[in-house]
Amino acid sequence: MHHRYICYMKYSDYKKLLKSHTLRITDCRIDVLERFYNTTHALSFKNLEDALPDYDRVTLYRTLHSFIEKGLLHRIPSDDGFASYGLCRDECNDASHHHDHVHFKCNVCGHIECLPAYHVPKVELPGYEVEEQNLIVNGVCKICQKRFQGQREMLSNL
Repeated sequence: MHHRYICYMKYSDYKKLLKSHTLRITDCRIDVLERFYNTTHALSFKNLEDALPDYDRVTLYRTLHSFIEKGLLHRIPSDDGFASYGLCRDECNDASHHHDHVHFKCNVCGHIECLPAYHVPKVELPGYEVEEQNLIVNGVCKICQKRFQGQREMLSNL
């Protein structure tokens, strides 16, 4: 989702997307998809729970799980113990996920972005079977940098 533009889709587009991934069309699934397509960063379960209070926790967890299974979302582990979820790229499906990209976590706002232009090199470990590898880079995102730059300039003028 690096520099991903917010993609406003029509209800019919969400229905087509669910059908193409052999998922039943439900209001919850459409609402969750809409949240992901209308943001530029990964979302946590808490983000979804806060944004979609009409759905209970079990329904939201099942929706996330089915989206991961079908290749619509991928799970992004976090150092705080709470995963976030990002949109999958076109090459993901229910048979396999391809997420060999870097994730960036902002230390200021906490947002996590997928950076598909930056690939994680495949690590070969003799005697081990690597099933998944993740790379999360921490720092300050461009938005927070701009915000701080404006504050610094204002303070220096005092």
